[in-house]
Amino acid sequence: MITLRHHVLTIVAVFLALAAGIVLGGGPLSDVGATVATSRSDTDAPPAEDRSGTDYTESFVSTLGPSVVADRLAERSVALVTVPGADEQVVTALAGQVEAAGGTVSARYDLTEDIVDPGQKSLVDTLGSQLLTQQADGDVAPDASTYDRVGQLLGLAIATKEPEGQEVNGKARAVLDAVTGAGLVEGPDEVPQRSPLVLVVLGTDAGDEGSDAILAGLAQGLGAQALGVVVAGTTQDGRSGQLTRFRADPATAGVATLDGVDTVAGRIATTLLLQRSLSTQGGAFGAAGADGPVPLG
Repeated sequence: MITLRHHVLTIVAVFLALAAGIVLGGGPLSDVGATVATSRSDTDAPPAEDRSGTDYTESFVSTLGPSVVADRLAERSVALVTVPGADEQVVTALAGQVEAAGGTVSARYDLTEDIVDPGQKSLVDTLGSQLLTQQADGDVAPDASTYDRVGQLLGLAIATKEPEGQEVNGKARAVLDAVTGAGLVEGPDEVPQRSPLVLVVLGTDAGDEGSDAILAGLAQGLGAQALGVVVAGTTQDGRSGQLTRFRADPATAGVATLDGVDTVAGRIATTLLLQRSLSTQGGAFGAAGADGPVPLG
């Protein structure tokens, strides 16, 4: 039997697709859209006070969203990681969506320019090697590349594969103190727990292979320590930006992605993808996601 929630999710998926221009822009109904446009050209323009389709869609999804995400992340926590240049309003809105879904943001961790700068690879490599020997022997793959290794170390400090989360132990605290002390990450002085889910919010696209490799390595490393990782970006990130290139890298297949967080629909979809990541890793969703605009189920 199809549940009411499934009906609601299906409706949301349709509106997400409409908002992204998928249905009328490039899909099987594109000819219909052209016909409608031609027909309207022969009539008077609509009144100026009419709301645009985009405004209506955003309003619709905003109204329906709370009932769709309610309790999706109940008793689950999310570690929020930002890449330099991440939009503060978007980050705040995503944190609010986690809370609206019944979850909590355990802490926010801001990657600094140094950790994503290819010119600082020597610093990152040296610190990672030291921490591997001193704190993470047996917890981090010894043959991991520079950024995969530091991603695993960061994951060891902030994440866990336990669905309920875990307390921050001495090892995790020591690793976090080291990476923050080296200026690679900015985070709170006190963290209550490590989280099963990690949400990485993209920022400024440097547009070079070195930065792409750094992001891929960090995300892979986090994925090795967390139950689920979601890398989220704007609609533009998914069309032709860093998220597009991230998705094309076979090594990142186990990391879930979503583009469109600059829209209400995209932020709701991010919450649903976080829930999915508790049991299923990977997948590309959003306005340009190969697996659809939103994970249903």
